[in-house]
Amino acid sequence: MQERVKSLTMMEVLFPKATLVRDVLLVLTFTAITALSAQVAFKIGPVPITGQTFAVLLTGALLGSRRGALSMITYLAVGAAGMPFWFAPTTAPGIAAFVGPTAGYLIGFVPAAFVVGWLAEHGWDRRVLTVAGAMILGNFVIYAFGLTWLYVWLSRFSPESSVFAVGLYPFIAGDAMKVALASVALPAGWAVLNRLPR
Repeated sequence: MQERVKSLTMMEVLFPKATLVRDVLLVLTFTAITALSAQVAFKIGPVPITGQTFAVLLTGALLGSRRGALSMITYLAVGAAGMPFWFAPTTAPGIAAFVGPTAGYLIGFVPAAFVVGWLAEHGWDRRVLTVAGAMILGNFVIYAFGLTWLYVWLSRFSPESSVFAVGLYPFIAGDAMKVALASVALPAGWAVLNRLPR
């Protein structure tokens, strides 16, 4: 059985010269983008609505599995060190964020970016349906981590609350919009890149 050739990610096409400097700059750029997206936040309960998840999934799609995951590890490490205006404004600063209600979601960013990045490396970022599938899988990974920890947190601090009512249902419509946006934007980006002279 023939092994499938790895596809280039969009950033690898835009910046084809593979160097350590390129990779570091890409990782740090998308780390900063994730931090900026976290500032778009609306408090609706213990888990806020933010732009983070969209940035996380796009990071994976644009950078690939290893760089995407490394960007999220960097994001978490800088936040844990206490960088102000880094996590969502409603999230506790520094290391306290990793014992709060959103800790599982934060940890889930790393495997979610890896999974979406791996799928992008196998061509899933080039067609509407496969982009949608990759984004849905990435969201599933974030929720798997997020809801598991949120259940533990609610059991201690708010046992009368439903984990799905607090940590899932309010976000479904927004996630659907993010999936739809990515499903249009990524294939459109590839269509533009494919028309450019190489």
